[in-house]
Amino acid sequence: MSTIWIAFVIALLASLSLTAPVRRFALHVGMVDKPDPRKVHVKPMPLLGGAAIYAGFVLAVVVTMHNNTRAEILAVLAGATLLAITGILDDIGMLHHQVKLFVTMPLAACVLIASGIHAQVFADFLPGRLGTVLDIVLTLFWVVGITAAFSILDHMDGLCAGIAAVAAAFFTVAALLNGQILVCTLAAATLGAALGFLRWNFSPAKIFMGDGGAMFLGFLMAALGLKLRPADGYFLADWLVPVLILGVPIFDTTLITISRLRRGLLPFTSPGKDHTAHRLSNLGFGQRGAVLFLYGLGCLFGVLALLVTYLSPLQVYALCGVLLLSGVAAIVFLERSPYERQPKVFELLRPTGSD
Repeated sequence: MSTIWIAFVIALLASLSLTAPVRRFALHVGMVDKPDPRKVHVKPMPLLGGAAIYAGFVLAVVVTMHNNTRAEILAVLAGATLLAITGILDDIGMLHHQVKLFVTMPLAACVLIASGIHAQVFADFLPGRLGTVLDIVLTLFWVVGITAAFSILDHMDGLCAGIAAVAAAFFTVAALLNGQILVCTLAAATLGAALGFLRWNFSPAKIFMGDGGAMFLGFLMAALGLKLRPADGYFLADWLVPVLILGVPIFDTTLITISRLRRGLLPFTSPGKDHTAHRLSNLGFGQRGAVLFLYGLGCLFGVLALLVTYLSPLQVYALCGVLLLSGVAAIVFLERSPYERQPKVFELLRPTGSD
C-alpha cells in the first residue's frame, strides 16, 4: 500500500513542479500551438506539457519498481516513450500524422504483446492458436484505438488530462480491490502525473500537453486496461470493466467517427470543432461546463465499472443494453445539436468562386 502512495506523490509533485520550467522552455524556443479556425484557444499556447507528465510518471515508476515486475514495466515504459517522442515530433511539425496511427501506435502495441501483455478474451473459449491470434488482433485494435482516442480528446482546456486522471483513479481502485499491486501502482503514478499537470492545464490553461502527452496518457490507459483482471467477475464483466472506465474517450471517438463518416470525412484526419465537448459547449454549458460535465460522466462510468463484477450475468446484459441504447440516443441527440461542420478536403481545395 505504501508503494502505491509513494508512486502517486512522486508523480504528482514532479509533474506539478516541472510544468512551469517546461512552459518557459517551450515559450523560449517558440514551441507554441497557434490559434486557427478549428481550435478553441485565441492566443498562442506553449506546448510540451507532456514532457512534465512523462517525467513525473517515469520517476515514480523507476523509484517504486521491483525486480519481479521489471520486464512488464520496461515494456510499458518503452511503448509509452516511443509514443511520447512521436507525439513531440508531430507537435513540432517533423512527422506526418499518419505515421502515428499506422506505424508507431501498432509498434507500441507490439512491444506490449512481446512482453506478454495482451488481451485474454478469445483464447479462453476458442481452441488452438485461433484464440491467441484473435487476442493479438484485439490487443492491436485496443491499443491503437485508445491511444488515438486520447490523442484527439486533447481539444479543450483540462479535458484530456482530467479524463485521464478520472480513469486512472478508477483503475487504481479497481486494481486495489482485486489485489493487483503492479496495476495499482502504475495507475496511481498516472493519476499523480495527470493531476500535477492539470493544475496548469485546467481552464484557463497556461500550457498544453501536446500530442506527446495525449498519446502517452492514451497508451498508459490502454496498457492498464489490458493488465486489469477482475478477480470475481466472468467473461463479460472482465472486459466490460476497462471499457466502462474509458467510456468517455470511447464515446467521443465513436461519435466523431460516425458523424464524420456520415459527412464524407475521414475520422482521424479531419480535425474540427465537432467533438462531444464542443457540442456540449454550444448547447449552453460553455467550455468549462462541458469539461466538468464529461468529468462527471467519467465518474459515473467508473462507478458502474466497479459495480459490474458484483452483478449477475442477467443484470450485466441488461446494463449493456441500457448503455448501448443510451449511447445511440446520445449520438442522435448530439448529431442534431449545433456544431461546426468542417468542409471536405476537395471543398478546401476548390478555387474561390467555383461552382
